[in-house]
Amino acid sequence: MSKEATLREQMVQLSKSLFDRGFSVGSAGNISAAVDDGLLITPTNSCLGFLDPARISKLDRNGNHISGDKPSKEIFLHRAFYETRPRTGAVVHLHSTFATALSCLTDTDADDCIPPLTPYVVMRVGQVKLVPYVRPGDERAGDLIRELDGRYAAVLLANHGPVVTGRDLASAVYAAEELEETAKLLVLLRDAPKRMLAAASVEELKAVFGAY
Repeated sequence: MSKEATLREQMVQLSKSLFDRGFSVGSAGNISAAVDDGLLITPTNSCLGFLDPARISKLDRNGNHISGDKPSKEIFLHRAFYETRPRTGAVVHLHSTFATALSCLTDTDADDCIPPLTPYVVMRVGQVKLVPYVRPGDERAGDLIRELDGRYAAVLLANHGPVVTGRDLASAVYAAEELEETAKLLVLLRDAPKRMLAAASVEELKAVFGAY
């Protein structure tokens, strides 16, 4: 099996896992992964729980659709991450419940949406920026990501949901899951006094495990 065929099968498997566990519902969410001659992305209006590997969209390096079904309308968002973060191997955009809830709250810190509550959110996600709302599928979403100049591996789209990147497909999915679980903890602990990791602890995690 070719490298691309293996990646297509992995996209189907991991997408189904996210869908089966409620990280996406209906036709919400989209996932992309880089290949040598372009990128693969889930088709528009497709359900992450029922993808066909042969119908996953493929675009060339210039963003031209060359095979598979019509690509997700959020393609502009995905391409902006690949362009500004050269080590990006995959992008995961979900409408997961608790991360989306944080994206709707008026008191969410726009510069640090997911504060360092646990070590793993620091290790796998990093600092998360809130990106202003634009209509889903609007090309301006890509412009907003480019304005960040590659400084964030993950963002929350205001009133929309999380977008998380990784060096490869598995790490991007795991980071998206970690972000959602941390968001859940933050919502559950919203009115309780919380103990965040100290700044020195955060720096230690970055030094030991690196920061994507």
